[in-house]
Amino acid sequence: MLISELLAPSGALCALEGGSKKRILEIASQEIVKLHPGLEAETIFAGLLGRERLGSTGIGDGVAIPHCRLDECQKATALLIQLIEPIDFDAVDGKPVDLLFVLLVPSEACDQHLQTLARLAELFSQARVREKLRSATTAEALYDAMTESSQE
Repeated sequence: MLISELLAPSGALCALEGGSKKRILEIASQEIVKLHPGLEAETIFAGLLGRERLGSTGIGDGVAIPHCRLDECQKATALLIQLIEPIDFDAVDGKPVDLLFVLLVPSEACDQHLQTLARLAELFSQARVREKLRSATTAEALYDAMTESSQE
């Protein structure tokens, strides 16, 4: 699945205040509801937090990919967040996180979910992609950097 199929231009949030892992997951849940009013922020938050309890989705190099499968989710959707200040995310490398790609997929979409996560991990493993995302100063530039990088 293409990143542009998951991420709407309004789903890119630039220079957000994070505060803490729990707080940014709460903010992300509220922002996703703005994009998909049929979903409930509490359900999204519970799903993301439940997944984090299984093990951090902080993949290293300042990146986290919080994700979960939800029965209420009809189609895969995402949110891209660039934080002003990195936050502790219990990442595998111990580094704080300033880039998050939040992913929600329907409960039955196991293969799609795994393929998308693998593609995102591959993309975020590239220093050039991370730098493009970190240097974005507007939501539009952040969205463009993500979608262009995913097509290369």
